[in-house]
Amino acid sequence: MALDQSNRYCDFSLNEDQLIAGGKHFLTAYKLKPAEGYGFVETAAHVAAESSTGTNVEVSTTDDFTKGVDALVYQADENSFGEGYGLIKIAYPVELFDINLTDGNYMISQMTSLIIGNNQGMGDIHGLRLMDFLIPEMMVKKFDGPATNISDMWKVLGRPEVDGGYISGTIVKPKLGLRPKPFAEACYQFWLGGDFIKNDEPQGNQVFCPTKEVIPMVVDSMDRAQQETGQAKIFSANITADCHHEMVARGEYMLEQFGKINSADHVAFLVDGFVTGPAGVTTCRRAFPDVFLHYHRAGHGSVTSLVNPRGYTMLVHMKFARLMGASGIHTGTMGYGKMEGASDDRVMAYMLERDECMGHYFNQKWYGVKATTPIISGGMNALRLPGFFENLGHGNVINTCGGGAYGHIDSPAAGAISLNQAYECWKSGADPIEYAKSHNEFARAFESFPFDADKIFPDWREKLGVHK
Repeated sequence: MALDQSNRYCDFSLNEDQLIAGGKHFLTAYKLKPAEGYGFVETAAHVAAESSTGTNVEVSTTDDFTKGVDALVYQADENSFGEGYGLIKIAYPVELFDINLTDGNYMISQMTSLIIGNNQGMGDIHGLRLMDFLIPEMMVKKFDGPATNISDMWKVLGRPEVDGGYISGTIVKPKLGLRPKPFAEACYQFWLGGDFIKNDEPQGNQVFCPTKEVIPMVVDSMDRAQQETGQAKIFSANITADCHHEMVARGEYMLEQFGKINSADHVAFLVDGFVTGPAGVTTCRRAFPDVFLHYHRAGHGSVTSLVNPRGYTMLVHMKFARLMGASGIHTGTMGYGKMEGASDDRVMAYMLERDECMGHYFNQKWYGVKATTPIISGGMNALRLPGFFENLGHGNVINTCGGGAYGHIDSPAAGAISLNQAYECWKSGADPIEYAKSHNEFARAFESFPFDADKIFPDWREKLGVHK
């Protein structure tokens, strides 16, 4: 049986509103289930102890100051979730969090080592999931935050920098296996109708598609597409690597190559932020502050999936990304694509975009920190977009449709045009089937994705005169 530390690490007299008003505590909300044979409050206290000043025994080095920065459980509602899971809230004094030697800013790395560190692996824990956190103003203002976002991308595209609208994008498919020429040709074909192309997360410098062979071809594709359409195009290049120097080298190479067609500002940098961690994201944010930092979250489901008893929620991940300085991050499709999720997941986007947002447990104020852009990806196509926009309430997002573009019955360019038409359809308030009658690419999306068409618009065949 673990040492009962509840007398030291619990204080149920603390008032949450007063803690927030004081601005000197970082607050967390966890979903906790103790292992069999362990008490709920005692286990909660152990979580607070392990993630601050304590250990599993009394030690001789503790002094009065140390006790003054204890993390304290201030709420413990046993079994509030059912099946043995309850809610606990812990207040962490801000003094516990590490600041940089170089500039005095806070860091995500040490923060996560406290709030989702060793406490995830303790033997008296069956499940411990970080549901939400509240970061006070004094800390928010000492994170990097985004340097660029969708407003900068709208400017490149020649649009208004406020409410510039939907950015149609794709991921070259298949995600692996294309050699340089077919890869570059796939870019060109999409850019004839769409705006934005990203490397998929595992694409990089494979032996069959070397970076220094494929990127000059992609640059040529962008140049031709821009000249033929008279419209700016954007490429999100994957610079993910284990090493700071390798990431910077990849980034500099991309800017050099696209600079040859005066399009260096048409490049975003994709970083696999979950697998590289805060160091990878911050390397990009600080080395290339003028470049859109495209945070790809590949691997996040290993800790954020709803079926996990441990880990943390996607909302927590969104907050981390904005603090680190992501220009945009994949937020999921809110139940409209192929990934797990539900319509109320729109709170993920709102937490990124708004200066104040109510999360799962805390109302987070961002105090003027620049917004992070929602990037919508994962099984989307033109037929799913009107419902998605209606649920979200706006279309100021980047949307990357792989199969939704390259799976269009006519061409990738037609697929891209169908995506833009889906946005215009929703924006105008038109009935999608009626809109399709006068917009061919959108109409052909019904034939391209008949399974979705049958599900979303059951009478589409009759109304559009399709009998196959």
